[in-house]
Amino acid sequence: MAYWLFKSEPDVFGWDDLVARGDRGEEWDGVRNYQARNNMRAMKKGELGLFYHSNIGKEAVGIVEVVAEAHPDSTAADPKWECVDLKAVRPLPRPVSLDLAKEEPRLKDMVLVNNSRLSVQPVSDREWAIVMELAGL
Repeated sequence: MAYWLFKSEPDVFGWDDLVARGDRGEEWDGVRNYQARNNMRAMKKGELGLFYHSNIGKEAVGIVEVVAEAHPDSTAADPKWECVDLKAVRPLPRPVSLDLAKEEPRLKDMVLVNNSRLSVQPVSDREWAIVMELAGL
């Protein structure tokens, strides 16, 4: 299984918004970056990711699950833009901040630490385990 990280501005669409969508989840739309889109194209149903609050908080706050694989983004006029659907699985007992990730030597190669602007990014198995440890899981 691959792991992922999804960034969202909490004042636009935050963790509580995704939780409110329930099991039907939400289309992860509006991504207009080729690398992020390609990451979504690689995702499989059932894979897990981190829900990360960007700009405000700058921290991973929950675990999400891919509930629909890549399909056309309903907010895009151009069919080259695709997205996946996500649902909330559970909140992290302790959010994991960007500062904490940067301070953790075992996460020095994590995409979030080195390219914090990429909105959809891979997380290695090892990084996932370390983030889960830091989160109290």
